[in-house]
Amino acid sequence: MGSTKFGGVLFVAYLNDHLPRHMHGFTGGIEVIVDLLLDGNAALAERADAVRPPNAKRSDVKKILSAAASHFDELVELWEKNHDNA
Repeated sequence: MGSTKFGGVLFVAYLNDHLPRHMHGFTGGIEVIVDLLLDGNAALAERADAVRPPNAKRSDVKKILSAAASHFDELVELWEKNHDNA
């Protein structure tokens, strides 16, 4: 597992995780799965469990997405380091 923290958000890349490349962002008791897209953007993952709990505050979700966008390159580097440059 690799992890880093930006702006109060903990980002985790799990070693045995799957493609597409993504990070798990944690803040305020919630988890948001953020896809790191090939076009250089960070986006909320298109999956039913992308936000946990499902009734999380929108402001917390936006905080995680914003931090991921601001630190996109660092997060991609962390993902690749933990997934053999996948």
